[in-house]
Amino acid sequence: MGQARAHLLASLWAFYLILAISMVTGDLTNDLDILWGNSKVFYDSSGKQTISLSLDRWTTSAFRSKSTYLYSRIDLDIKLVAGNSAGTVTTLYMITEGLWQFHDEIDLEFLGNTTGEPYTLHTNLYARGKGGREKRYKLWFDPTADFHTYTIIWNQRNILILVDDKLIRQIKNKLMNGVPYPNYQPMRVYGSIWNADDWATMGGRVKTDWSQAPFTAYFRNYRAIACPPQQSSSPCGQSSGNWFNQELDETRKQQLQEVDANYKIYDYCTDTKRFKDGLPKECSLK
Repeated sequence: MGQARAHLLASLWAFYLILAISMVTGDLTNDLDILWGNSKVFYDSSGKQTISLSLDRWTTSAFRSKSTYLYSRIDLDIKLVAGNSAGTVTTLYMITEGLWQFHDEIDLEFLGNTTGEPYTLHTNLYARGKGGREKRYKLWFDPTADFHTYTIIWNQRNILILVDDKLIRQIKNKLMNGVPYPNYQPMRVYGSIWNADDWATMGGRVKTDWSQAPFTAYFRNYRAIACPPQQSSSPCGQSSGNWFNQELDETRKQQLQEVDANYKIYDYCTDTKRFKDGLPKECSLK
């Protein structure tokens, strides 16, 4: 009798663990809300639902996830604005919804270019309202010719940013050392396109050419594996797969070294002109 009861309890616990994980797939509009602007939803030739976001002189465009997540793996395929996209910014980011001075945010911002120049991927983190952790990369492919997959993994240990499953950035949790880290506020996923020609291209020296408008980016294959905000991280971690406790294996470490050596063009941890009184604390921590 005791054995049967133990088996029943184990089955119920396994079922509970499955419920603790939210896995989002299917049509984008099942999981994403269009917010404003010149946004369209359509099916491409392969039958995949796609969202287009467009920017013109009068309006931006944006969408957001219907759900909020506390720790997650987010994957999204994006095809960026083709041609002369100077001054424009296409984004994929996660952000909290509480007081701004305490907000958390994980940013991927794709900075437009003049025709023939590579796109810049600008990454940043805000935690407890503190940002300024920028790193920038030149993409090693044409992100306007086809869709590429961009990934944010956010767990208790670190934040990982991947491009086509190649790790480009790791942000470790150094909360024990007094460095802010997003660890308790749920976040929502957003995508948008907007004008930032005061800084986006060549530090703002190249302005948006509105004769090229509308500028359009495309999004498809939204996938979210996440811990629901109402659940504690403990049961979520036991059933959520390797993203929740992901450490870097040798392949990931090599990817990070390769990207740092060949594609990283700005790192706040080496900017001694900006931080004249000393680099931020996390820059000296392993």
